[in-house]
Amino acid sequence: MKKTSQHKYTAALLLPLFLFLSGCSRIGEKASSIGIVYAIMAVCSFLLLLGYCFLVHKKDAWFLLLFASVLVVNIGYYCLSISKTLEEALLANRIAYLGSVVLPLSMLMIILGVVGMRCKKWMQGALILLSLLVFLVAASPGYLDIYYKEVSLEFVNGVTMLKKVYGPWHALNLVYLLFHFTTMIIVIAYAALKKRTRSFFHVLILAAAVLVNIGIWLLEQYVKLDFEFLSVSYIISELFLLGLSLLMQEEKQYEQTAELQEAAEALTVQMSAAESSVQEVLPAEEPLVQREEILPEAAEAELKRRLSRFSSSIATLTQTERTIYELYLAGKGTKDILAELNIKENTLKYHNKNIYSKLEVSSRKQMMELARELNAPK
Repeated sequence: MKKTSQHKYTAALLLPLFLFLSGCSRIGEKASSIGIVYAIMAVCSFLLLLGYCFLVHKKDAWFLLLFASVLVVNIGYYCLSISKTLEEALLANRIAYLGSVVLPLSMLMIILGVVGMRCKKWMQGALILLSLLVFLVAASPGYLDIYYKEVSLEFVNGVTMLKKVYGPWHALNLVYLLFHFTTMIIVIAYAALKKRTRSFFHVLILAAAVLVNIGIWLLEQYVKLDFEFLSVSYIISELFLLGLSLLMQEEKQYEQTAELQEAAEALTVQMSAAESSVQEVLPAEEPLVQREEILPEAAEAELKRRLSRFSSSIATLTQTERTIYELYLAGKGTKDILAELNIKENTLKYHNKNIYSKLEVSSRKQMMELARELNAPK
């Protein structure tokens, strides 16, 4: 995917959110507009899911699950706001809980993937079973009184809400959310400390995606609100994560292109060197004595010219490139340089490419041979 295409797709996915923001300026003027807002959020979620399915070529199962769960949450909120009976309201509440239980799990898996950490299959299975258990408990109102001791309908300016008295198992959902959000923060902090992300900007995006949900969730725990602002924060979070994923795909594609160009340049240099060697070979009909006399002189002259260019090119290296060059001369390996300069392997490859280009060599081995020849006692 080309860079311009990536930006085009990202803009297409962001468009529904902008439409929502432009169409919801009167939220708060009337409480009855809450149902309309939920409907708009459900439409936005649906458009974002469609956008991901049709505009993003390299899809991820957890991203699909994230987009689907946000859509399910907003459908549940909307259906609850227009429910006319307690049975309808409880069914809508179950729909919303289905999405809200799956959502933190998919977010956690996406963040693990972004920072390059793998979750073992048995751990994924255990987390899925835990999610199923939490959903069954949250879906129990109307059948059992373990999640809500009592529940009834409440109509506020034409909007349906559930009036609840929490049961003994209600804390299970709170613990479930705290576990996932805390794990996400720990993973992000660990990735930042171990430099598993490409830049600090990536860390900020990941942290923002999680913290916006934590902030809204805590606000709703301590402040009585008629509107579920999590429906908005969920969409913001998926946009954060999707934007970061597209950015990383673009950077990875750029690095792969750079590596291919480096390999092509190295092959070109090798072919040029081979052609030069062939051209320097004397005709076969000349006497062997003459060949033995001329070849060493020509080779020595060519070596001197190349060493002269090599020596003058060292001065064109940047400070970082010169440091890497000197570390190679000191016998340091790739791992040693990565640790000493505190850089990533892709960054070192980028510097190597520039060093080889400036010194007119095709490999580290060739560079070391010329450096040893240059520094050899005369």
